Amino acid sequence: MAQMKKDKHSQQDDYTKATLRYAGTAPSGEQVKKISESLCKIIGVPNISCEIIEDSSIGGGFIVKCGNYEFDWSDAGRAQQLREKLMGTKHSDDVPASHIISILKDKVINFDLQVQDREVGNIMWVGDGIANVRGIGHAFYGEIIQFEDGTKGMVQDIRDDHVGCILFGSDEKLRQGSRAARTYKQAGVPVGDEFVGRVINALGEPIDGKGDIRESDYRPVEQPAPGIVERQSVKEPMETGILSIDTMFPIGRGQRELIIGDRQTGKTSIALDTIMNQKGKDVICIYVGIGQKESTIAKLVQTLTNAGAMEYTTIVSATASEPAPLQYIAPYAGTALAEYFMHQGKDVLIVYDDLSKHAVAYRALSLLLERSPGREAYPGDVFYLHSRLLERSSRLSDALGGGSITALPIIETQAGDVSSYIPTNVISITDGQIYLESDLFFEGMRPAVNVGLSVSRVGSSAQTKAMKKASGSIRIDLAQYREMAVFTQFSSDLDDATKAQLDHGRVLMELLKQPLGNPFTMVQMVITLVVANAGKMDDIPVKEVKAYRKAMLEYFEENEKDIVTEIVESKDLQDDLKNMILKAADDFRKIYDSNK
Repeated sequence: MAQMKKDKHSQQDDYTKATLRYAGTAPSGEQVKKISESLCKIIGVPNISCEIIEDSSIGGGFIVKCGNYEFDWSDAGRAQQLREKLMGTKHSDDVPASHIISILKDKVINFDLQVQDREVGNIMWVGDGIANVRGIGHAFYGEIIQFEDGTKGMVQDIRDDHVGCILFGSDEKLRQGSRAARTYKQAGVPVGDEFVGRVINALGEPIDGKGDIRESDYRPVEQPAPGIVERQSVKEPMETGILSIDTMFPIGRGQRELIIGDRQTGKTSIALDTIMNQKGKDVICIYVGIGQKESTIAKLVQTLTNAGAMEYTTIVSATASEPAPLQYIAPYAGTALAEYFMHQGKDVLIVYDDLSKHAVAYRALSLLLERSPGREAYPGDVFYLHSRLLERSSRLSDALGGGSITALPIIETQAGDVSSYIPTNVISITDGQIYLESDLFFEGMRPAVNVGLSVSRVGSSAQTKAMKKASGSIRIDLAQYREMAVFTQFSSDLDDATKAQLDHGRVLMELLKQPLGNPFTMVQMVITLVVANAGKMDDIPVKEVKAYRKAMLEYFEENEKDIVTEIVESKDLQDDLKNMILKAADDFRKIYDSNK
């Protein structure tokens, strides 16, 4: 208790004594008196005594330090303020010399002695991307802290006696006792149209070797999600080009659809196919890679470039070799960039690959910040970690421009366990999930979508009328086929109805197999489904189904352009149009059989 009283008195003593360092002409007694009176009003103490010290290193003017406050009116300080004002961007070369001179003249003519203050503290402990700082007790959560070596950090943990900062750079030059100053700015990233087609890190800096990026704005990484009144319902499809998803688990613009499964089951492939399918559809795509290998990111960029998809895509990369703070901030930075486009009325698709590694990075930070661990050693707010991120994805109301962010978060499971902590959290936040099963993948069913565990909570609201009618009962047919296949695998004596149902199911399963980078258009899907559901392919050998479909779709493109045009324009499937498709399919079958 005595020690606490002693500490309290020593802190009060810190604010009754000030140090005034000057260069050039020494301040007069009257000036020192006015400075002391100003400090008393700002800090809220009755009396402050000033110790005056000459210091030629500051160039001119003076610096006053009182407790944790520093009031800078030196030549060096004013020069730094001017430099930050004029050259805060990476394009300082574009600032004309005449502009700099005019501002300097204006400052000289309209010179006004104002006390510029900033709260300064010292590092108590630093290591592993974390710095605990004492003396900046008024810092707010998410504020940028500037350290004396130029490294920046963000306030992540606020305690009674110190704040915990996560570092956005190396901590090699930081030591116990190093100075740290508040910037009074919220953590954010530069955003702009020129970021499209580029590869950047979690701080918005380019890492693709193509030069600097001219930003248009600066947005905070943490932003409140749009309110209920600011949103509208999801009703416009975000087509993935993947038959099994667009027919059974449609995704709409503004939806959050989780992609979940074990490692190496095709989760990223589905996301990449969806990005490639947005070509020519006026959708901006953002891929956020969290904890991935650098070789994986390089391969992904090459794949998108070859497909012509990098023209409308931005890659935000925080690889496994980067510190945990950058991996933690990456999805928020990607969302800030997505919000820039959304508020312009544009549609954005953002992929988080993956949030399992994001949660692990946040767990590492929380344990280093000495927060209490909970289930699986994750902190208590790990649900809020992802809910505040994913809730920012929505479709804005028409009054706000009608822009949207569609999120495809990816979660990696262990041995197919969807009931573990992070998967259940994200499943409860999102509007559905696409579950990829290892057994299906190894059986050659790719994409390995499990029809039973996958769901879209938006459902047919995100489908065109044509797709809704064409899909029909495909999901029920597949479920019945899988159930029947299990019971009949040891039976040799089957009735004709059972055999027909098994043949139909085998054809559907084969049609749902789709290689990477081969998305289908809405017209191709509708024609395929109408023909398949009518049983027109059931007698085709399974090995020939894909070749038959390819030839049939080419036939429709060349010889039945009226049907294709009507589907595109009406986006509906009336009975007359359906009968036209079936008749054309019969005509093709005759040609196909005659050429065999």
